[in-house]
Amino acid sequence: MSAVRLLVLGAVRRRARAHGYQVRADLESWGAHEWANVKSGSVYHALKAMTGDGLLVAHETTPSTTGGPPRIEYEVTDAGDEAYFDLLRSALSQHDPRMDVLAAAVGLIADLRRAEAIELLRQRARIMEQWRSSVTGALPPDTDLDTLGPVGEVLGLWIHTADSRAEWTQRLIRRLEAGAFEMADDKTRK
Repeated sequence: MSAVRLLVLGAVRRRARAHGYQVRADLESWGAHEWANVKSGSVYHALKAMTGDGLLVAHETTPSTTGGPPRIEYEVTDAGDEAYFDLLRSALSQHDPRMDVLAAAVGLIADLRRAEAIELLRQRARIMEQWRSSVTGALPPDTDLDTLGPVGEVLGLWIHTADSRAEWTQRLIRRLEAGAFEMADDKTRK
């Protein structure tokens, strides 16, 4: 799964119709160039590739004021909308997506209905609990990881990672349950 693909689809969706510079500026304002390695070239490449895949439609608009080629605006197609929500749901419900993909999904979580976002995160928490159990399942109950040498450090890293990700996920669930963020269904009630 590509964080760039998810972010670009999300940025275009939020504007309804946007040209490449607007998408790039939005993603930079979110800091995505730092945490998702979203560079100018990757944005334009994603726009072109997703247009070719039928996820976006390109509209030529007025010529550039600087005399360059006409500006192209992009709009998400029905297939693009479906792909976007598939990517978003998958990233939120998996136990171990790449951090840039998870960060992109959390940044776009408000595009989901509140109950759906909470359920996806609960699914993530259950899968992470199973994953942690699979890491520790073969260890005797009172195992001192320090006595296992480097293998103990590896196990400790995985256990710590599972615990911290589970804690973070539970915190986000609690925040959503308490009404944090304006979610898609909150916008339709207004």
